Amino acid sequence: MSSPTLSRRSLLAAGGATAATLALMNKSFPSFAAPLQQGDELIPWLDQPGENPVPEQVTNMLDWQNLDSWTTPPEQFFTVSHYGVPEVDLSDWQLEITGAVDSPMTLTMDDLLSWPRLELDFTLECSGNHGFGWNWGLIGNAAWGGVPLAPLLREAGVKDDAVEVAFYGADVGDETIREVTFEQNFARSMSIEDATNPFNMLCYEMNGEALPTRHGYPLRLIAPGWYGIGNVKWLTKIEVRTRRLMNRWMARDYVTLRQEEVDGETVWTESSVGKALLKSAPARVVSSDDGYRIEGAAWGQPIGSVEVKIDDGDWMKATLDAENVRRFTWRFWSLDWADAEPGEHTITVRAIDSEGNIQPAADSEYMMSKVTYWESNGQITRSVEIPA
Repeated sequence: MSSPTLSRRSLLAAGGATAATLALMNKSFPSFAAPLQQGDELIPWLDQPGENPVPEQVTNMLDWQNLDSWTTPPEQFFTVSHYGVPEVDLSDWQLEITGAVDSPMTLTMDDLLSWPRLELDFTLECSGNHGFGWNWGLIGNAAWGGVPLAPLLREAGVKDDAVEVAFYGADVGDETIREVTFEQNFARSMSIEDATNPFNMLCYEMNGEALPTRHGYPLRLIAPGWYGIGNVKWLTKIEVRTRRLMNRWMARDYVTLRQEEVDGETVWTESSVGKALLKSAPARVVSSDDGYRIEGAAWGQPIGSVEVKIDDGDWMKATLDAENVRRFTWRFWSLDWADAEPGEHTITVRAIDSEGNIQPAADSEYMMSKVTYWESNGQITRSVEIPA
């Protein structure tokens, strides 16, 4: 099913921009933020991701070596589906806001388009990115447009005893617990405080066009600063709850299992995957008349600096892209490698956020204590061979 383009008249009907829109709107999308320059030659990585074993569930993983655009086109943007991709007919689609609210609401797309509009740029990463040897490209950056969530919740009137907000998609699957099989919509939740963040939006637009079907048409949640699992697609219901949602996607799956020291004792802890972590990755090595250049990206938190280590050498400070700086997006960086010697080399990168927190080493105690593959934000090392 194709996604119909929202008409210009309908988009204009959305009205004035909010303060957040004015602060974050990207008026002109850069076509190319990190293109190969004339005369550059790509030096391929020696290590490459393995073959995707679940192409029906995971699509369009980023090829880091060919990253040449700050904004990811929708057709190149990764997708992950858990209960398949539902077909939604906009003519009979509606969004419910229900539960512990004073005034339940049922909204059509025309209703949503009448509310003030929010636009922002956000780099979305799957929490499983780099968790296996094949899924190194579950990340993309886009300009998202829609309706701020917080004013709608205020209009509905959140009751005092509410503790969280749950978001339900149109995608449905069977679950079995203790030999009981039942049908369940995909759903995720977050606290009232997190849900009312002014940057959260009910998104109907991606890079200036209606959401493609695989990206959540006609409406999805965009929660900047959260991993992809929290950005629920194909939204049909928002439920304000007085009790925690403990479905598969909150309590049994996408749960990080880790060993921690508490009062001198080792204990196992379980936490639901939520907000994104500080991370960076080397994208490619290129050869030019001036020598070699290493390029990559950093994201997850406001980036203060990026450092690169070649083999067992010292950490070297990379140059950050100063043109495309947004609160919730990746930041491109580069490092001139003028004295590269022929032979095989390893390249390791680490991001440092604006508060001085450092991306953990892959073999750090913090990373080694984690036994699940989600939230794999350890420093990434790639191998390359410089020709003689």
